[in-house]
Amino acid sequence: MNEKTSRTAEIRRIARVEQSRAERMLADLLLDLFAMRASDLRINYDQYSLNSLNGFFSCDGEDFFFKFHQEEGEEDMTGEYYRADILANAGLPVDQPVHMSVLPGEQILIYRRRNDPRFSDVLRELDLTDDPEERTRAIEAERNLSTKLLAVYRETLHPISVDEAAAEPIHRLFYERLIDPATRSFPGGRFADFYMGKTFRFPGVELGWDEFSQLKFVINGRRYGSSIGELFHAAYVRLSPSRLADNGGVVAHGDAHNANVWYTAGSGGKAQLSFFDPAFAGSNVPALLAEVKATFHNIFAHPFWLYDPAIASRMFKASMRRDADELHVETDWKLTPVRSSLLEVKAKHLWRPLLGELKQRALLPDDWRMVVRLALFLCPTLVMDLRAGARSHTPASSLIAFCVAVMAGSPPEHGSDDIGRFLDMIDPES
Repeated sequence: MNEKTSRTAEIRRIARVEQSRAERMLADLLLDLFAMRASDLRINYDQYSLNSLNGFFSCDGEDFFFKFHQEEGEEDMTGEYYRADILANAGLPVDQPVHMSVLPGEQILIYRRRNDPRFSDVLRELDLTDDPEERTRAIEAERNLSTKLLAVYRETLHPISVDEAAAEPIHRLFYERLIDPATRSFPGGRFADFYMGKTFRFPGVELGWDEFSQLKFVINGRRYGSSIGELFHAAYVRLSPSRLADNGGVVAHGDAHNANVWYTAGSGGKAQLSFFDPAFAGSNVPALLAEVKATFHNIFAHPFWLYDPAIASRMFKASMRRDADELHVETDWKLTPVRSSLLEVKAKHLWRPLLGELKQRALLPDDWRMVVRLALFLCPTLVMDLRAGARSHTPASSLIAFCVAVMAGSPPEHGSDDIGRFLDMIDPES
């Protein structure tokens, strides 16, 4: 490997085809970086590790948990990952690593092993089998976390410069995945790698990118005004880091999907939530981006279609027919009770008061709905290749995936849907 090759990228690549070799490579990395001689090292495969790798090992009689997030071209990027101290100093509950490397291409966190479940696992069980008592406990934990987050957002909200906005690593989850990392040109990055020139297979319909990207969706009778291609281009224009200083900056985790959140049973049956893996944390995170990943990946990515496509394909129906320049889709996919409850908590206890604070301080852009929508749209489309057969999606789950993405990015021309109702709920003027 040359000097710019990312060792974490190579380990992640090898892990897909030869686990034992990847584990040996990882043990060597831990020895080089931290002088830790790992034993019983095991890579943990789960449905949430879309862009990361995690697992367990022992060293000198202690048990540890490791995790690293890895982006394409990471070894050429500037800026620093894993700033857990920013979150802790702001008063947010965050698990602090015992060892950490922020070297480009070798960025990894080591934690003492915990027995607590991740919040994602708790919620998945509630998706499968609803338990009103456990759901109430989980929703209360989410509400308490939202209260803490809102207090930090209000305390840390401040005007930011274009340079400060652009320097935040959170853009690697959005804009940077739309462009070529070397030339900075659009289209590029994951967008081009995943979709351009590719074939899209849906139940009974097969399309090339040039066709698919221009067709309008009609989902359960509601026509959406923007095509997939138009939404990607709009995101490239509006989510450019240079244009996101207009909504101020806050201290934020930025990537708080619930596989990065511990669920700890407290006294009296009350549970508490705490963050880990703050790969994209920052002190000047554009305020409108701060909660986007958590909102989409903890709510609209469920039940099942993003992380468990096989289950979604069994549980939900999705059919398509082409009519001229439209794709007519019928699907019975919907949020489960726990996800609907989480959405209400996010809307009422975090998003709406945050937007009210932005408005009061003249930091709420007139097109805030578009900014939020486009960021929500990029969450599923660029976190993994949504095409059937490219990774784990089936034709049915791929169709549901693109429907949810379109609903996130574009309002329907008539009627309302879950995302439109969410935006109405958080509108400080409604």
